[in-house]
Amino acid sequence: MDKHTKIHARHDDVPKEHRVHRTGDWLPGDHRIHKEWLSGVIEHVDKNPKDLHPVLQEFKTLIETDTRVYMLMQSMFEQVPTKPPYSSDPTGHRQIRDYEHMLQLFNHLITTPPQWSDRSHRVGMVGVPINAVLDWPMGTPSGFALFLDPGVNRMLKKVLDAWGEYLRSGESAKQALNDGPNGWFSADGTADLTTVANGAVGTSHTFEDIFECDPSRPYHGFASWDAFFTRKFRENVRPVAAPNDDNVIANACESKAYNVARNVALRDAFWIKGQPYSVLDMLAYDERAPLFAGGTVYQAGRVVRAYVKEGTYYSEPLFEGVGDPAKRDTDGDAINMQNENASQVYLTAVATRAIIFIKADNPAIGLMAFLGVGMTEVSTCEITVREGDHVKKGDEIGMFHFGGSTHCLMFRKGVDVQGFPDPGGAENVPVRGKLAVVKSGV
Repeated sequence: MDKHTKIHARHDDVPKEHRVHRTGDWLPGDHRIHKEWLSGVIEHVDKNPKDLHPVLQEFKTLIETDTRVYMLMQSMFEQVPTKPPYSSDPTGHRQIRDYEHMLQLFNHLITTPPQWSDRSHRVGMVGVPINAVLDWPMGTPSGFALFLDPGVNRMLKKVLDAWGEYLRSGESAKQALNDGPNGWFSADGTADLTTVANGAVGTSHTFEDIFECDPSRPYHGFASWDAFFTRKFRENVRPVAAPNDDNVIANACESKAYNVARNVALRDAFWIKGQPYSVLDMLAYDERAPLFAGGTVYQAGRVVRAYVKEGTYYSEPLFEGVGDPAKRDTDGDAINMQNENASQVYLTAVATRAIIFIKADNPAIGLMAFLGVGMTEVSTCEITVREGDHVKKGDEIGMFHFGGSTHCLMFRKGVDVQGFPDPGGAENVPVRGKLAVVKSGV
């Protein structure tokens, strides 16, 4: 599995009043970047109205014919405080006015690919545009309730499927995979992609050296945005760590370490501040879940079972307070400003996720589990193995589509896994590189 790392402005370069804490840099830490990007989208949409895509017309009908959804949708926007940093300007006008305005923005976004943003002008990148639209309203009490609603999530899946269809089209490649200022093959775009890829292993290869592509063909040979995102590393760019030593665990995704938790509970209150892992919820009540109680979770053989568990697409916990506009952020009653990245543990229990149980050949590991957790619009998880398949260390078992998300490895109680990378490191841990070592068995 492969996933991008976004590089944004360092927080020490951002004035305190403009800082938003976002663990993992999913959205820019400087809220001015977010506001600037959203303002540009709103201006374009307001000046170029068009008929809603059929899937969004269906969404509109759902909102207007379901009393509960209508009430939550209306109040979600009303609960966003009319004060900085939530408001668009000192006059207190909200950037997104109501659900009809939201649908118009979605109408534009689902026919637009993720584009590169030149850091010298933008100082960051908004790579999850629908999440950026919902950033503030999603963190209100009504937004919390709305995006846990099963009917709303079924509708959101239809919307994201429509966007996914576009991202698999040739038009998405034409719009995104070029050398223009917002193209991924611009000088800054390729430089950043190669910097991140090289940084994980200390090399200095070019994009063409690292990834399978053909620069002589249009769009480097990628037929779509999704084909570009799921591109493969060239042979030997990501060698398997200690291929003959089953005690060395290889990293499942090109990613930064987010968290390591030991002695995790079978059931825990994952929605409260602190976000403990809840094994039963993570594994969707699978009959094997109790085997992992008291075990180890790392977030950042033979396949026993593999399936996708449908869940939420846009959801974040209300760690503190009720989003009272009259309260200061430091009072603990403001909208949660940490968004999806600070909610990564919470999402392991509620988001759409790929769950794969693997019985390792090494008895010191035995049964383990992999979770590929979808986050926001980058929540499409594809499993490429089936029950009964035998996989060896370094084999591909699946991928994220349209964007990278988060993942977990779960080990049973008594499996002594040591040497995980420290969370918050500057560089990615390379996929198939050394992640940890098993010291003893169950």
